[in-house]
Amino acid sequence: MSFEQMQDDRPHVIRDARGKRPQFYDTPGMDQVMSMIMVLAGDLCVVRDRLDSAERVAKANGLDLAAGIEALKLDQQALEEREARRQDLLARMYSLMRKEANEAAEQESERGYRETIEEIARG
Repeated sequence: MSFEQMQDDRPHVIRDARGKRPQFYDTPGMDQVMSMIMVLAGDLCVVRDRLDSAERVAKANGLDLAAGIEALKLDQQALEEREARRQDLLARMYSLMRKEANEAAEQESERGYRETIEEIARG
């Protein structure tokens, strides 16, 4: 199964785990940065493995892969596929920050709702 087929088969639903997350660093935002670094490291490993595979296959078949890459002209579909991969990476990188922003928005709404109810009750 190719990467593109796997991308097509993946649901496009953004899900976040609920509940309190463990906090490893005292500095605000450091846990989010570490999460982003781990996502990038995971993707870098996958890319490096795929590049290594491509170089080995090309070498075994007597192909000059570097020259082929330099001469490659991408069509619109390829550009769109690359952009979709970039957007998926960014979504995964910022997932923890998005989750915290959503939780903060929910709390703000609930707090505002309760304050309004209290104001009304006081008259």
